[in-house]
This record gives sequence, structure tokens and C-alpha cells, in this order.
Amino acid sequence: MFAGGADGGNGHLPRPRRARRGGGGGGGMGPPPPGPPPPPCTDYDMAYFKAYSHIGVHEEMLKDHVRTSTYRNAIMHHQDLISGKVVLDVGCGTGVLSIFCAFAGAARVYAVDASDIALQAMEIVRENELSDKVIVMHGRIEDVEIEEKVDVIISEWMGYMLLYESMLGSVIFARDKWLKPGGLILPSHASLYLAPITNSHRYQDSVYFWQDVYGIKMSSMMPLAKQCAFMEPSVETISGENVLTWPSVVAQVDCYTIQAPELETITATFNYTSMLQAPLHGFAFWFDVEFNGPVRQRSKKQANQCLDGNTQNASPSNKKKKADAPIVLSTAPEDAPTHWQQTLLYLFEPIELKKDQHIEGSVTISQSQQHARFLNICLKYLN
Repeated sequence: MFAGGADGGNGHLPRPRRARRGGGGGGGMGPPPPGPPPPPCTDYDMAYFKAYSHIGVHEEMLKDHVRTSTYRNAIMHHQDLISGKVVLDVGCGTGVLSIFCAFAGAARVYAVDASDIALQAMEIVRENELSDKVIVMHGRIEDVEIEEKVDVIISEWMGYMLLYESMLGSVIFARDKWLKPGGLILPSHASLYLAPITNSHRYQDSVYFWQDVYGIKMSSMMPLAKQCAFMEPSVETISGENVLTWPSVVAQVDCYTIQAPELETITATFNYTSMLQAPLHGFAFWFDVEFNGPVRQRSKKQANQCLDGNTQNASPSNKKKKADAPIVLSTAPEDAPTHWQQTLLYLFEPIELKKDQHIEGSVTISQSQQHARFLNICLKYLN
């Protein structure tokens, strides 16, 4: 069983991944539309936004070719729904997605970010001579004033294991306040997966190393080494060879319909069958997101495809290979690596599994009561 929280315990995920909620001014037509009341801005929020003022965070994201090129491809794929339209970029960072939308013919783009990187985004927009189209707003999306409805919302809101940092709540806020009926949201759908894994190299590097250090016995260090290495979730890259079974679906998100309270606690059960004999070292989370148009723009077949993933066990590829498949950004172990990597929960002691052996249990992911950006993870299993 794993249990813990990001503010202490083994639910903590290291490193900030995105501090981007914002606003600060802007033009438009007519009075501001009514919307949900903004949540308070806490000290946790301020620290979060400050972390994303650092250029290194944005450099890492921009250098993630899978991430950035998939977003660009999705924007161009939906160019007919973006050209001549009003776009809202929630958490714009350096403004790259806003600029992609401008390149796709958007009439106007509101690029909103709460971190000071918004000041750099303004310079980037000016440098690319797009100030007449891209309006950069420095502030929280919950606090900005945009005096018109928008046709498109785009956001790169995903954190580690999809939900860490809880930025999706800001997208929901923006959707409910500004998106026109039938508007486009990119990405539109997301799925979070879980699977048991084996990873002997990690134990060798972090634990068994202490058995013999330059000929000196240091096995007494092993309990502390396990505590330090495995007490909290680990963000690292594994391969498809580390995965012992087909993954299960932990959560599915439809950005057109999901409500913020649904994100407070997510629980899923699992029942795996090991495909080989190997030590069970822990469990891995990963996710994918899809870039589908509004329901009215999709065929019935495509709409059904978005729902077909609601099964206990999913294909490890997590990708549809048909010609009419939606654009997918995947962080699965067998796909090209991304800066999200995978999120691993390690056991303190490996369990030797036999081929076809069952592993069943449940996982609960809940927002921390101290601060919703942090997650508590409780995983229970029987083998």
C-alpha cells in the first residue's frame, strides 16, 4: 500500500511543471460575461507562479519536440475552426501556442499567464510582429477581464501523471466563463493509465549499491537508501520492456464536460495478469491526450472512439492507428520520451511474480486539503 501527500509523504512529486494561470487587461466587445467566482490566490499559488518565471522550465518544455510539435500539428489540423476566430490560451508561458494559433489565422488571441514569464511573452510577440493579434495578459485566468466570448480555448495544462498541479481547474474556469457554445478545446480528452512494472536497474543503482562500496560493507545503509529512494513517487523514464501487463485506465477526462469537483478524488480498481515471470518493483502512471473537435464537428464514429477507452484494460500503445484517428500526445513508456516521463511508485521490497499471476487492488488520487495543486496517492494491492 502507498499513501501520502505532496506536502509530506510519498504522494509528493518533485519539480514544478507549470505555473501558468493568468490575466491582466485586454480589449473586447460588450460587458464581461458572467462566470464562476474566482478562487482565492494562496501563498502556494504565488510560489507556484514564481517557479514558472524561470527560463529553464520553459526551455525544457519547448525542447520537448513531441509535446510542442503535437500541439502545432493539432492547431493546424483544426485550422478551419481557428482561422478568423478568437482564441484563449490558458497559461501561455512564452506564448508559443498563441503564436501557432496566430499563424493558423486566428483573428485575436488572448495569451494569459500568471507568472512573470508573461513579460517575456510580450517581447516575443512583438519580436514576431504579432502585437495586433496576440494580446498577452499578465495575471491569473481567474482574475483577468476579457470582454468577449471566445471560440477556442487552448492550454498545455497537464502535469506529472496528468493531474499534478491541478491546472485543469483553470481551464474549466475559462471554459465556463468565456467559451462559446460549440467552441473548440485543445486538448479535448485525456486518459490516465496505471500498470505494474519491473525495474531491477533502479534497485541496483539506489539500494544494492550499498552492499559493497569499494570493498567496504555498507549494507546497514540499505534501509535508509530505500527510504530516500522510494518514499515518494519518482519521475523517470522507463521503456515498454519494464511494463509487466496491459495498463488499466485510472481516469478519463472530457474537457468539454468535466467539472472541477470531479477532480477532487479519483478512485479506480485494477486486476492485472502478469505476462512474464519477473520481480514486481512497483507501479507506473502515464497519460495521453487527444485533440478532438467539438461534438458537432466529429463523426459519430470518432465520438464513440473517445469513449471506447473506458475499459478496465487498454492497449499498451494507447494510440489509434486508423487513418481517421485523432491527434494524440502520448507519454506511454513505449512511445517517444517526453519531459513528463512516467511517474513511478516503488515498493520497498520487490515481489517475485510468476507468469499469469494476478495483481488486484485499487488506487485513489485526491487533491491535498492543504493545497489542491498537490496530490495524495493511495495504492492498495494483493498478489
